[in-house]
Amino acid sequence: MAGLITLALSYVLSQFYRSFLAVMTPTLADELGMTNAQFSLASGIWFVAFAAMQFIVGMSLDRFGPRRTASILLAFGGGGGALLFAVAWRPEIIVLAMALIGIGCSPLLMASLFIFARTYSPLRFAALASWFIAFGNAGNVLGAAPLAASVDAFGWRGSMFGLALASLVVAAGIFFLVRDPEQLEDGAGATGLAGYIELLKMPVLWAIIPLTAVNYAPAATIRGLWAGPYLADVFGANALAIGNVTFFMAIAMVVGSFAYGPLDTFFRTRKWVAFGGSLFSLAALMMLWLVPMPLFAMAVAALLVIGLFGMGYGVLMAHARAFFPAHLTGRGVTLMNFFSIGGAGVIQFITGPVFLAGSVPSDPTAGYSTLFGFYALLLAIGLAVYLFSRDARPAPPGEATARR
Repeated sequence: MAGLITLALSYVLSQFYRSFLAVMTPTLADELGMTNAQFSLASGIWFVAFAAMQFIVGMSLDRFGPRRTASILLAFGGGGGALLFAVAWRPEIIVLAMALIGIGCSPLLMASLFIFARTYSPLRFAALASWFIAFGNAGNVLGAAPLAASVDAFGWRGSMFGLALASLVVAAGIFFLVRDPEQLEDGAGATGLAGYIELLKMPVLWAIIPLTAVNYAPAATIRGLWAGPYLADVFGANALAIGNVTFFMAIAMVVGSFAYGPLDTFFRTRKWVAFGGSLFSLAALMMLWLVPMPLFAMAVAALLVIGLFGMGYGVLMAHARAFFPAHLTGRGVTLMNFFSIGGAGVIQFITGPVFLAGSVPSDPTAGYSTLFGFYALLLAIGLAVYLFSRDARPAPPGEATARR
């Protein structure tokens, strides 16, 4: 239990690191001259580095276990990246630091999901994953108003030094407190990248992967980067108002993760829970696209809806998990996480050029309207493909899972 608590704290750090730039944008723009495009690159590189590491993380989990995998990467990547961020003297160093932090955060959720998959009943996987993510989303909360207060009190460099120390302490806790589950004796579990190829040859995953790749991106990247500039440029919101809105968006993401947890067992379907929730996110994105200058309250409500319903990751992971061979559990969860986080990273990279392409100097709403339309289009495509997926219905213990 102490080990899982420590992993939960590490995931709080992971969620914090993927979203804190939204609050630091004004300060870093003033002190280092960072532009929106550079912020998009820095935020996106976190996701891309995180995603690229998933293949190494998956093999390491299956071979070395979660204790060593998570502690070593968090110490060197998370702690080292935060230290580099704290001493950064130009935007390029911020980008490099974010890449290192992404590497450090890459095993933290996967280590926990690996333990859940190996230790607990498949019936509980979606709830455990969703609730764990909900707890971790406290990092989004800390990355809003509390971070703004810390930056005011200690400066952005002092705050990052503190985060580097916290990363090292949590990494040490993982190393000493986490217990690895028993490794399977099946030799197929040591097949390296061939295990990923085996998974990708499974047609049942093909219709799940596209929605997994786009479902999380709107909530994560709007909350982590675009919410602040959008509220400032379109509505003239100040730092306090931005901090409050992003704070409540983070709360919505926590609530959404908790709410998704038991829904698959309640409705006896994973497919339609994920599909239905994503439709609400799509509706909110379409409103922001089609109504470029809504009332401030309407815009805030749409952002909260995106945060609330954009947290179907746990259900999507459980949907795919139902089809993984037992000896490829580590690779399976990291493969799907690669598409989820990698999709968010690639989308984040693209959002900068999309925003610039849609921008009109005389109209501050034009670029953001184009941006939200881009998110809506991607989510609509993911949902269209997902309609062809095979459901994986949770069944009571002792009963076979009925699949449609």
